[in-house]
Amino acid sequence: MNVVKPIKSVDDLVKAGLVAPADRARLEEVAARYAVALTPAISKLIDRADPDDPIARQFVPDAAELTIAPEERADPIGDHAHSPVEGIVHRYPDRVLLKTVHVCPVYCRFCFRREMVGPQGLGTLDAAAMQAAFDYICSHEEIWEVILTGGDPLVLSPRRLGEIMEALAGIAHVKIIRFHTRVPVVDPEKIDAALIAALKASGKTVYVALHANHFRELTPEARAACGRLVDAGIAMVSQSVLLKGVNDDPDVLAKLMKAFVEIRVKPYYLHHPDLAPGTSHFRVTIEEGQEIVAALRGRISGLCQPAYILDIPGGHGKAVINESAIRATGDGCYSVTDYRGGEHSYPPAG
Repeated sequence: MNVVKPIKSVDDLVKAGLVAPADRARLEEVAARYAVALTPAISKLIDRADPDDPIARQFVPDAAELTIAPEERADPIGDHAHSPVEGIVHRYPDRVLLKTVHVCPVYCRFCFRREMVGPQGLGTLDAAAMQAAFDYICSHEEIWEVILTGGDPLVLSPRRLGEIMEALAGIAHVKIIRFHTRVPVVDPEKIDAALIAALKASGKTVYVALHANHFRELTPEARAACGRLVDAGIAMVSQSVLLKGVNDDPDVLAKLMKAFVEIRVKPYYLHHPDLAPGTSHFRVTIEEGQEIVAALRGRISGLCQPAYILDIPGGHGKAVINESAIRATGDGCYSVTDYRGGEHSYPPAG
């Protein structure tokens, strides 16, 4: 089926042949809580003949999302605990997140910010909130890097992105600007000359962190979009999530990481799934993840190796999942050491 419009509802999913009409009622319950959207590029990529298609699993809602596990939480990595002003998350001393927008071109079914994003989410920062965010960055000279995330910042127009970059260009102590996005994969045509020009700022080094979880997402169109960014002098790194039924296989991960390197995207982070509501069907165990990542060591180049990391619930930052950072304490629980040396239980108690 040749889909030419974005999919934004369960009715659209049924019409596109992505869900059965009999499942409509339960999926409407899911859509009432968590946003639904697929771009034409993603819809066309789904194999409708495969009930276990890894692309569909990432983007098509599932009734399993209505099951909330006791350890899951609305803000699983503790953004709110480190938000001094609206739109800013200042968890680490030398860098901040700047969440300008809370909408995305697609909505991942495992999203750790699923309670914050979407049409009914936190919305886009207005002019006053944006200025307050810039004022905060200006007043904290320890901030070396600004990471634009959300939501997906590349849904913004080139004009709006250009205004943000102009403001950041005027802050001398900010040297690095990073964008976290799925757009080159899910809407590759949007990566055009105007958008690329808008991502540049005088005196700043710009990185784009591309989110993709399966090698099939890196279509010829997506590869060309990444090529346009890299050819323009914008460095690219990757981030992926280790997901049951999508990429929890060393061969699948190896193909993904090799594909990144082939298109000049450096593998960066492989995230252990966060404790977001309704996502337990995506989570592998720590031991399973460690085994999968260990299996990559002998089969792909060091260029292809991502860091396997866990965002410690409660806002304590990231820990590399290895024996020194995380250890089993019994009863399915772990002790995790954060970057300051603090000890935390996973899953959190209570």
